[in-house]
Amino acid sequence: VVPSVAVREGVLKSIDIMKEHFETLYDRPPFEHFVYDSKRLGKVRQFVGSNQIQIMVINIQSFQKDVADKDLSKMTEDELKKLNVINRESDRMSGRRPIEFIQAANPIVIIDEPQSVDTTEKSQRAIGNLNPMVPLRYSATHRNPYNLLYKLDPIKAYDLRLVKRIEVASVRSDENFNDAYVKLISTDNSNGIRARIEIHREGRNGPRTTKLWVKQGDDLFERSDQREAYRQGYIVQNIDCTPGTEYIEFNQGRLLELGQEAGGQRNDIMKAQIYETVEQHLKKERALKGKGIKVLSLFFIDRVANYRIYNDDGTTALGKIGQWIEEAYRDLTAKPIYKGLIPFDIAQVHDGYFSRDNHGHAKDTRGNTADDEDTYNLIMRDKEQLLDPNVPLRFIFSHSALREGWDNPNVFQICTLNETQSLEKKRQEIGRGLRLPVNEAGERVHDETVNRLTVIANESY
Repeated sequence: VVPSVAVREGVLKSIDIMKEHFETLYDRPPFEHFVYDSKRLGKVRQFVGSNQIQIMVINIQSFQKDVADKDLSKMTEDELKKLNVINRESDRMSGRRPIEFIQAANPIVIIDEPQSVDTTEKSQRAIGNLNPMVPLRYSATHRNPYNLLYKLDPIKAYDLRLVKRIEVASVRSDENFNDAYVKLISTDNSNGIRARIEIHREGRNGPRTTKLWVKQGDDLFERSDQREAYRQGYIVQNIDCTPGTEYIEFNQGRLLELGQEAGGQRNDIMKAQIYETVEQHLKKERALKGKGIKVLSLFFIDRVANYRIYNDDGTTALGKIGQWIEEAYRDLTAKPIYKGLIPFDIAQVHDGYFSRDNHGHAKDTRGNTADDEDTYNLIMRDKEQLLDPNVPLRFIFSHSALREGWDNPNVFQICTLNETQSLEKKRQEIGRGLRLPVNEAGERVHDETVNRLTVIANESY
């Protein structure tokens, strides 16, 4: 049982690799596997009736619609249609519900990334409704460990040399308290309309950066303990909490969208992070030259448009992040120490994995929509290809796709250009680069001087 398309694709890739391994040990594959599809219920019969081990991969959403305490015989036609197909009676299943076949099998249920699966009472009931012999939960970031059977925590994994060592290159701003600094962190309408912002506030030892909640009519001059920079034009005039279009507006027309800031140095910090990442990448390329180990760098960004712009006439252009990486790459590869190190043109060495709209334009998503499916397929399909030194791509940009479900052992640099508040999300992102690298022969590398993941972090990390 998996929470998302991304994790499903990762599981399928793992099963394919495992199948190849078992085929070298046995005369024939010891198991069959498939993805549950409500249009192919015959596979559910196969799952129950076959004399071979059967592995069914199913998204929690496929059987999550709640039927607890309901008499199906008394439900209306419209109510029945709202149920998952797996919970409806079907002629193809001899008039029975597909889930009854699964229940009769008394299956072993393996839950991958349970912190994203059994998070609600409804989900937990749905898992129980499968009538499992035993549910097993696997995760690096459990919310509830239930009955803990085995634990391989980060410290133990590090002590056993199963993961890379992490080092941090931190890029921080020189505090400039003369400007009126405001950043919109979040909006909320659960208890009146309000916004959480970050400003500079007068303190006993001078100004300091402070987060606070504001509502319409609040004056930042007063909320900052009368900092002179906020005296004119910083009265909150409007707050919009609409998901995807959140903003805060001040009198005199100043407007900030979610994650935006005024009077700060965010662009300078991001540019410095990108430069540092490219430099760290080239240092690693130089150190590993001739060893057959490809180096990859991974960037997490807040908005696709910051990396690539789609014009109305069908042409594309680089956003500010795209321009900055090309500037940094040109500047650094012109130095004698790095010249000729990567034998590919700048445009070939960086690209983004983003979901696309109906026009083929990349767009911002949360990573759990139907639009993300093709993106995940592409990432999973390219996963091993990316390890080939002859494939030019070195610098990978992602908006939401590369968290749970994807990792690549040869990611040596992770650059955090996004503003992540969630500790769990930060752990998931950093986890994309923790596996030990492999060389072009597919052999795992255990050299501790090589196995270092550099996180180029902004201040929110």
